[in-house]
Amino acid sequence: MSTSDASSSATSNRSLRGLLLLLATIAGVTVANIYYNQPLLDSFRQSFPAGASWVGAVPTVTQLGYAAGMLLLAPLGDRFDRRLLILLQIAGLCVALIVAAAAPTISVLIVASLAIGVLSTIAQQAVPFSAELAPPAERGHAVGTVMSGLLLGILLARTAAGIVAQYFGWRAVFGVSVVALLVLAVVIILRLPKSKPTSSLPYGKLLVSMWHLVVEHRVLREASLVGAAMFAAFSIFWSVLALLLAGAPFHLGPQAAGLFGIVGAAGAMAAPLAGKFADRRGPRSIITLSLALVAISFVIFGLSGKSIVGLVIGVIILDVGVQAAQISNQSRIYALKPDARSRVNTVYMVTYFIGGALGSGVGAVVWPLFGWAGVSVAGVVFAGLGAWIHLQRAARAAQ
Repeated sequence: MSTSDASSSATSNRSLRGLLLLLATIAGVTVANIYYNQPLLDSFRQSFPAGASWVGAVPTVTQLGYAAGMLLLAPLGDRFDRRLLILLQIAGLCVALIVAAAAPTISVLIVASLAIGVLSTIAQQAVPFSAELAPPAERGHAVGTVMSGLLLGILLARTAAGIVAQYFGWRAVFGVSVVALLVLAVVIILRLPKSKPTSSLPYGKLLVSMWHLVVEHRVLREASLVGAAMFAAFSIFWSVLALLLAGAPFHLGPQAAGLFGIVGAAGAMAAPLAGKFADRRGPRSIITLSLALVAISFVIFGLSGKSIVGLVIGVIILDVGVQAAQISNQSRIYALKPDARSRVNTVYMVTYFIGGALGSGVGAVVWPLFGWAGVSVAGVVFAGLGAWIHLQRAARAAQ
């Protein structure tokens, strides 16, 4: 390779890294909006005493909105320029956040929260965009980099919202987010390139085509179900952790559960490394290891019902396992049909979040009946279900 070629390659690599970091920032800053309201529920209750019984609907409709946005908006990335879609959604999200910040009643806040959920699906444009920009040999690392930003946004949103609300009130949380999004929009205009649409299908046919992708690609079905099982395990832990910490022997408040999000950020930091391993050794072997890590983490949780140190160790292992599997699964599905990456991603992520909802629901049932031991067993069961689905393909190949 000549000196000029080497210099050009180095410049290209730096440019790609910069774009991936920008996409990671987009994913993290936007997805955080669906989690800001979770530590603010008591503040909502104090601001709207007449509608206190409806406060729980705020995070619920936000999550439902996110699921609807993934299904209805994310596939548009195959049909239109993803950069334009990201900017349009940021504009709409800013409007929804301003309405939430100024909400005079709980009803207005609920409607605004639904819109926030729908429009916060910008990350589902950023992740397929990274797979489009990166060469095939580096796709896993690229997806891992962007997913690390997404997971950091999820894990740190509650902590950030709690700090801002404590000093400036809950309305300031939404206002700060608007400022962050406007700054991000300027950077996107200046730095992010346009993407090339890969489909000319009308919107209705674009949605219907996702069913055909599910039927056509066994790998997509397998990866989606394994991802759902992993996220179910992840969600059952995080949905019950605050209840465990509130009781004996800890007697800790919700702030402590929020700080566990910082511990869980270890999983996000491991995401690019997981992507590199997936590129080198193949994603299936990484998924096998990830499933084992998730099962081990719940064994540790089961033995650590009275130990903060044990819980911290378990959280790190859990988040590394879940994140490594997520990167490997997405690396697999993005290689299936390059002209349908947004739709493939939609199928995967909708299934993934259904798994998360199932995990949270199981946690709500298991915790009052069987306590922390039951939650830990349920986590192992979800990991085992994921392993069974994952290993079925290998078993068929051996026949």
